[in-house]
Amino acid sequence: MIHSKIISLVTTALLLLLLCCSSGFANDPLEEWSPAFDPSGAEFVYLLSCVGHPAIEGVGVGFKIRDRLWEESGGRIYVDFRPLSQLGGEKDVINKLNFGAIQGMMSSSVAAANIAPALGIVNLPYIVDSFDKLEKFRSDEKTWGPFRDAALSKGLQVIDFTGYGSYGWATTTPVANRKQAENVNFRIAEAPVNIDVYKAWGLKFAVLPWPDVPQALQTGVIDGLDHTPIVCNISKKFTVAKYYTQLDYAQGLYVHIINQGWLKKLPADLQEIFLRVVKEESANARMLTRQQQEEQIAAAKESGVTFFTIPEEDKAAMIKDCDKVYQVWGDKIGKEYFDLVKSTL
Repeated sequence: MIHSKIISLVTTALLLLLLCCSSGFANDPLEEWSPAFDPSGAEFVYLLSCVGHPAIEGVGVGFKIRDRLWEESGGRIYVDFRPLSQLGGEKDVINKLNFGAIQGMMSSSVAAANIAPALGIVNLPYIVDSFDKLEKFRSDEKTWGPFRDAALSKGLQVIDFTGYGSYGWATTTPVANRKQAENVNFRIAEAPVNIDVYKAWGLKFAVLPWPDVPQALQTGVIDGLDHTPIVCNISKKFTVAKYYTQLDYAQGLYVHIINQGWLKKLPADLQEIFLRVVKEESANARMLTRQQQEEQIAAAKESGVTFFTIPEEDKAAMIKDCDKVYQVWGDKIGKEYFDLVKSTL
């Protein structure tokens, strides 16, 4: 009797194990991005963090940078890229970067303002609000230079950025205009610019870490999400939030920030290779992000998500409501730089 029970238990355990394996639960989610080389002999290791999923072009670039640097440095530099919040939430990772516990971070633009106020320029509504404006911002030394150097006093430097698309609202109920938005409780990032903007717009909001969003959305704690179509579709938020309002008020960025102490330890030839590869791959990723946004919107529509465009009069009113935000953040960022970016774009 006991013997038969043991056999039954073992059989059940084996069946559960096989079921888990066949369902993909036992698989490494990053297995397809594993390096095709042995990095153990690297002279320099660059530990790079990001919260996003590598299926997003602006995140997956980390693996492309890894592979190119390995090849072009002759195996001297290994980029140990850790997406999917493997090294913790962004606030924790910023602290690790400051202390040199890690060497690099692809910070979301919404979190980057916690490092230096000038990095918040890209989050202010309707300033860097299109792919074309973003490229103009990056290619002009007058706008790019102060952004690049904003965190130098902390021993950190922005070396480039990639993107994850145009910001809007994913909601569980239709939001075709601003009046309907007043009934929604939006999740926003742990970011000082966004908090000030949503207060100015007079909208309800909850500040939540990204890992808390799925449960909050499913349980109705929030019924709206301030994010981009790329992220909402790839991270399956559209399975709950079946409506999307295309505000296109800002470009979501992954700002590539490096610990200067580590960069300066690289020999001059490796510094040149490192910075060149990051620049080239980042530019390519931004180009691919435009295409990916179109693809993800089309895929979302096909799966039943309804898209809205906010009326022009509502957009004009929301811009007007940000006058005080522009003033406050203009002072934090530096009025001369803020006015320059605004007038240039």
